[in-house]
Amino acid sequence: MADGPSFCQRVVQVVFEYDTPRIVHIKNKKVGLINRLIQLGIIGYIIGWVFVYKKGYQDFGDIVSSVSTKLKGVAYPNRTDIGDLNRVWDIAGLVVPPQQRDGFFIMTNMIITPDQHQTTCAEAPWIGGNVSCTDTDTSNCPAGHVELTGNGMFTGKCANFSSEVQTCEIQGWCPVEQQDNPPSPAVLEDAKEFTILLKNTISFPLFNFTKRNILDDYDPGYLKNCRFNNSDPVDKYCPIIRLDTMVKEANQNFTALAEQGGIIGISITWDCNLDYSSSYCLPKYSFTRLDKADSKVSPGYNFRYARYYRENGTDYRTLIKAYGIRFDVVVSGKAGKFNIIPLTMNIGSGLALLGVATILCDIVVLYLLKKRFFYQEKKYMMVDDDDDLRLFAKPTKPGKLSGKYEQLEEDQTVNHHRNEQNYGS
Repeated sequence: MADGPSFCQRVVQVVFEYDTPRIVHIKNKKVGLINRLIQLGIIGYIIGWVFVYKKGYQDFGDIVSSVSTKLKGVAYPNRTDIGDLNRVWDIAGLVVPPQQRDGFFIMTNMIITPDQHQTTCAEAPWIGGNVSCTDTDTSNCPAGHVELTGNGMFTGKCANFSSEVQTCEIQGWCPVEQQDNPPSPAVLEDAKEFTILLKNTISFPLFNFTKRNILDDYDPGYLKNCRFNNSDPVDKYCPIIRLDTMVKEANQNFTALAEQGGIIGISITWDCNLDYSSSYCLPKYSFTRLDKADSKVSPGYNFRYARYYRENGTDYRTLIKAYGIRFDVVVSGKAGKFNIIPLTMNIGSGLALLGVATILCDIVVLYLLKKRFFYQEKKYMMVDDDDDLRLFAKPTKPGKLSGKYEQLEEDQTVNHHRNEQNYGS
């Protein structure tokens, strides 16, 4: 048995081989239909998705934004069950803090503890730790102990929180809060009629483009009287929005939200096609609740703050536990404008993608069809540099080439018989 080429010879053969595409026209309706369908699908993707939907002919710029807010409104609870809280409230007392970055807070409910000063009093029984005691048992009240969730430092004594409840005496700001839950319904439920003016200025530095959500063509009279209405083709761009409208757009109930508080997100979206007039670059407002509405633990949104004053040489404060709605403003958007560079890049990518049709059809023809062996024989051809082109011409006289021609003719006959075996039946 003759030895085959050595390993080194095989390596040399592989290194110094060259593959070139061979064009074979296959007259097969099934393969032709597959090829055209794939090409149509790729062309549809390029035109429909890349250029029409994704605007692949444009360059896109990021947004830079600033937001400021201005609230207006006055509320009067007109209730007899809330004591000193039954008074006229305006924005100066309800918006805490007066200015907040990219948002604002409006107080809708509260627990007020007035005239606190540094002295001793009974701790609140709901602070979390065990602060119950009696005149004869103060084991839960070690002197000098500070309960982290409490209101002061234990004195080691027991005091009357109410006529029925005794708790550990503390040193701190007294008296402590006398209730744990806010009033129901909310003290300032009428705050739903308050309005907010959103002033949003955006720019796209890449295109040197700047615009406000208060449009330049607004009539001053219209701006004073308009109210945002998402279903109206004109008023949906009005920057003055009722609080109740925002809560309803977020699919929430203002009465329930005002009692425990919550967080509402205001989204302003700018999607601008700068190939058109700037008058078509308009904001879109949407609203959603950001905190979990049905939370069982620590629901809603609240915090405490104090107002200090001095009287007769003694420091006093009014402690306010504020419940309310925090509105967070989020601005997003993009702008696009025609640019030849992304256009040519996407066209080039699309033309390259058309080559996928040829690859897929080759897979079908060479590996899936019944006549795949026949097509493989037509597709691939091995050319050896040692073969002479004269092999393809039959010699007229016996000579050195006659043997090689006979061998070639014999190989062709074998291949012919093989094809008949494969496809004859």
